[in-house]
This record gives sequence, C-alpha cells and structure tokens, in this order.
Amino acid sequence: MTTVTLSPKFQIVIPKQVRDMLQLAPGQKIEAIAYENRIELIPIRPIEQLRGALRGLDTTVERETDRP
Repeated sequence: MTTVTLSPKFQIVIPKQVRDMLQLAPGQKIEAIAYENRIELIPIRPIEQLRGALRGLDTTVERETDRP
C-alpha cells in the first residue's frame, strides 16, 4: 500500500508502480466513487479492450415448459 498526499488543489499523484500495474496513460478517464469511508478510483477502459471479455460464457437458457 502506498500513501499519497492531497495537494492544496485537491489533486493526488498516482504512484508510478500503480500506474504501471494498471497500465494507466496520461489523459485517461478515471471514475471516482465515494464508498463508505473511502474513495475508490476506477479506470475507465475503452470499449475495444472489453472485446472477448465474456468469451466462453455459457449463453444457453432453458425455457420454461409452459412457454413456446
């Protein structure tokens, strides 16, 4: 865990180790969520990176017997 300091302009610098691990890039959008007593920062990924994320998911749905 790394500690960061909030600047007078309420900004933080994401440590290089974290940026590298999450493959963050300058200008990338990050969603800030207040959850209980903490702040969570979630990178918003381009839709192209999500392609194939659900590959292998079972898409069969059994129909109820009283429905066609």
